[in-house]
Amino acid sequence: MNGSLTAERRTKTILSVVLGVICVIYVLPVVAVIINSFKLNTFVKTDTFALPTGEMWAGFDNFVKGMTFGNYPFWNSVKYSVVITVLSTILILICTSMAAWYIARVDSLFCKILYFLCVFSMVVPFQMVMFTLSYTADQLKLNTPYTIPIVYLGFGAGLAIFMFVGFVKSIPLEIEEAAAIDGCGPLRTFFLVVVPMLKPTMISVGILEIMWVWNDYLLPSLVLDLEKYRTIPIHIQYLKGSYGTVYLGATMALILLSIIPVIIFYLTCQKHIIKGVAAGAVKG
Repeated sequence: MNGSLTAERRTKTILSVVLGVICVIYVLPVVAVIINSFKLNTFVKTDTFALPTGEMWAGFDNFVKGMTFGNYPFWNSVKYSVVITVLSTILILICTSMAAWYIARVDSLFCKILYFLCVFSMVVPFQMVMFTLSYTADQLKLNTPYTIPIVYLGFGAGLAIFMFVGFVKSIPLEIEEAAAIDGCGPLRTFFLVVVPMLKPTMISVGILEIMWVWNDYLLPSLVLDLEKYRTIPIHIQYLKGSYGTVYLGATMALILLSIIPVIIFYLTCQKHIIKGVAAGAVKG
């Protein structure tokens, strides 16, 4: 008995050490960004992991330079990132939750095929469709911050529908039947009965979509008119001087500013992700 307890403790200790090392590896890039955002540009390359002390210290000059560099206002990039993220998340949550409810409740061949197509879309690499997508978005005038959420809806629907369908199947059908007996139509049943019960999964999907859209670089760079609209990741990419010189200190400063809201948002809402994923995994 004591031998088995000792072996179990040893296993837990080894797992803790291994997971601790993995956590350190994942945190190192973030630490490097924080350290280098306060260094002079010349020391970012030569002393990457050294603390910004003495002659290395740049203070907040990197933040000022990053926000004022070039002829494109940084706050415009912040505005467009917020607009795209908020509109995309709202559109994905509303459309995919309604579609998932229909798929889960209507037992037909069409719904089964639609569900498997949505799940299959999660494994299709973006690189396979990006050139066709860019051309299509340009032809349909989806190349503005106010229309690109439609494109994000197409790419975010797969995961969202997969999670929503799993949760809806765990909701007793009798609740919706009781609402129908009381005179609720499909829309009232969905918004007054189903949506409140979908709250854990909605929060989880919303958090994941916000993190994805906020940090996305490739899709906006392909679809948007970059002379008019730039998100924060695109703005950071333009921190270049003459002859290809990159202002690494200013770049690190803007990267830090861009990840702070996401980190705070994720740490605040991470418990909802666990609840929503667990709820959506009750039935497949």
